[in-house]
Amino acid sequence: MSKVDQLFQAQQPNFQHWELIKDVIDQQIDLMLNYRQSGHPGGSRSKVHMFVSLLLGGAMRWDLRNPGKRFGDRFILVAGHTAPLVYGTLAVFNEALREMHRRTGDPKYLVPGAPARQLTWENLLEFRNRGGLPGHVEMAGNNLFVKFNTGPSGHGGPVMCGEALALKRAGADGVKVFGIEGEGGLTAGCWHEMKNTGYGLGLDNMFLLVDWNDYGIDDQKISSVVHGSPQDWFAPYGWHTHEAPDGSDWTDVTRAILEMVEGDNPRHRPGMTWGRTRKGRGYHKFDNKSHGSPHALNSDLFWQCRADFTQKYGAEWVGRDQPAPKDKAALREQFAANLNAALDALRRDDAAVAYLADRLVELGDSVPAELASFRIPVAKNPLRDPALFDHTKYPAGMWAKPGEKQPNRAALARWGSWINATCREKYGRPLFLACSADLAGSTNISGFGESYDDKANYGWYERESAPEGVVMPQEITEFQNSSLCVGAASVNFSDRPEEEFNGFYTACSTYGAFSYLKYGAMRLYSQLVADCELKTGKTIWIAGHSGPETAEDSRTHFGVFSPGVTQLFPDGHVIDLHPYEYNEVPVLLAAALRTDAPIVALHLTRPAIETFDRAALGLASHLEAARGAYILRDYRDGAPRQGCLFVQGTMSTYNLIRALPAIDAAGVNVKLVAVPCPQLFALQDQAYRDRTITGADRLNSTFVTNRAKRLMHDWDFNPHARRYAMCSDWDDAWRVGGALDDVCEDAKIDTASLAAGVIRFARDHEARMAELKRMLGEAAGA
Repeated sequence: MSKVDQLFQAQQPNFQHWELIKDVIDQQIDLMLNYRQSGHPGGSRSKVHMFVSLLLGGAMRWDLRNPGKRFGDRFILVAGHTAPLVYGTLAVFNEALREMHRRTGDPKYLVPGAPARQLTWENLLEFRNRGGLPGHVEMAGNNLFVKFNTGPSGHGGPVMCGEALALKRAGADGVKVFGIEGEGGLTAGCWHEMKNTGYGLGLDNMFLLVDWNDYGIDDQKISSVVHGSPQDWFAPYGWHTHEAPDGSDWTDVTRAILEMVEGDNPRHRPGMTWGRTRKGRGYHKFDNKSHGSPHALNSDLFWQCRADFTQKYGAEWVGRDQPAPKDKAALREQFAANLNAALDALRRDDAAVAYLADRLVELGDSVPAELASFRIPVAKNPLRDPALFDHTKYPAGMWAKPGEKQPNRAALARWGSWINATCREKYGRPLFLACSADLAGSTNISGFGESYDDKANYGWYERESAPEGVVMPQEITEFQNSSLCVGAASVNFSDRPEEEFNGFYTACSTYGAFSYLKYGAMRLYSQLVADCELKTGKTIWIAGHSGPETAEDSRTHFGVFSPGVTQLFPDGHVIDLHPYEYNEVPVLLAAALRTDAPIVALHLTRPAIETFDRAALGLASHLEAARGAYILRDYRDGAPRQGCLFVQGTMSTYNLIRALPAIDAAGVNVKLVAVPCPQLFALQDQAYRDRTITGADRLNSTFVTNRAKRLMHDWDFNPHARRYAMCSDWDDAWRVGGALDDVCEDAKIDTASLAAGVIRFARDHEARMAELKRMLGEAAGA
């Protein structure tokens, strides 16, 4: 007898219990939506058979009581609008545990950290209320069962790849990632990228369930605008696919899921199971009409659904066939009473409640504490090593020497090769996994896999021949690449996951102009990290070939405005790095990775520039970049101070330094402050901040950048700053393409233009001050 047959036959006698469990879950879904009058009933109901079969049928190894177990299977609710499915199911499952503990006193039924860490019917009372269960699931608090924040169409699918990759690269054999989605959500373009990545990386530990009900939100059928079936959508991408002809039949669904997970499937291929269902099954409102709105509060159709349940289980509903109470407290009491009226059907069935509680304990106990194949030793966590992110201790070979001509992107390769090769040497593992949009060599992110001098590294990943590689062979899958990174960084292999992170940091790159394609996954990850009690890793979001320095590729590829998407987060959630030259890159990366921020955005440029002898030119050391802002060159003593310039970007800074002889020859006296990172500057002590940028500097300043003026808002301190700003959108127009010197001249960040701009700014000092005095007088009412 095959393993699939054994598992199926073991569960078949329990289908009678599953039927009751499913009916009680249906009621929990209906009740929370009725009394909140918000949420999505149709897809939540249609997925219950698949979800219950997955959780109880033996395909998934997980622990409801301890969802942080490192070798427990992961679940991602890709169909985020069906959050009631998860909430209703967990409330029923947890009630079985609570009931059996009440009856027996056996501690095996307890959930550590309850009630805060246990999702129960009481939590359903706060569905979609502030501080209660969110409208789309989030990985926090009493819902650590789900392993990512989802909601926007398709966003969870690509993240599945990242979590599966982390498990596979760590050698966590047998640990799986599951997701569930409907065919409407599968029309999002990211699924094309996800399906290619699942095949390309050989993610045979990743499995998707598809609820095929042929309706989304609008009136048209999905099949009227999308050709084929889930078989046609996945099999051509190299996935192994399995059909449950009736997605609401326990036999069909359970066999299909078990065949997908435990059957004789091709090696290195992800799996997908689909079943045809009816959206709104049993809800008396079907198809797209059941998608996004429940029955009206205590309406006839709402009570009809309760009557169906009463006919099977004899439930007694409070307020049956009556309008809803007008008083909020009374309405809440009715809500609670009816949740329990449904749960009583389970509580009264001694065999069912005992089965469910014991099955959950059995599944939880089946999660292994150790795996012989595991390659991430807990005792040798490189993140406990402060030297990895201490730039003052980096080897001499890390730095470019004065006179050398290097692009700053090359420093990423050097630093990446050093950190992974060092971790291999000291800890027997890499720290970073990396990928790019078929630009790994061009953006230099491939360095994460290259040897550092005589230190060996892990090279490129290949699903058959090089499963220990660290550079992923990704194609032009921008959205997927960022999702791959945040998914992998969210997997914590620590045996103390609430105390420390032990897993992979990640990095992905593309053109700075295309950075917006990575924003969705990064935004969700930022929100997850802000709330999740389990420690998570970090990811480096590399905006490579940024600025008008990407000259020859024409203005379609310029990163003048687009890289500003990395700033669209709450302050401090992203560390935004703008190294001007090679030697600032390792310094800034080390400083950023020492912070608590989960995302580091690194803006790099293409052209090779000379590494100046800073000391000879009277400029501050590149090591000062760690502070986020530093005085590149101060005012001359004994001369009137004519203004401060905040400087950022590669060619803008490089050409400004080259313009200094002309600026000095003009006899003007200005202060130059390099500003590679506002977040790092904000972390410095107040004395340093006040010394570096004085109050006078703020009022008497402008800025220089290779990007757009609006992206310098952190350094835009006074009403005149933009009037004198030297930036690539100086005329509010798109730049032309051409050779590097041509484009810099058009952007007015060439040497001559910057010299002229600084001299003009300095010589207008008296006029600016006079206008500021006038403005202050008017504001004071003088």
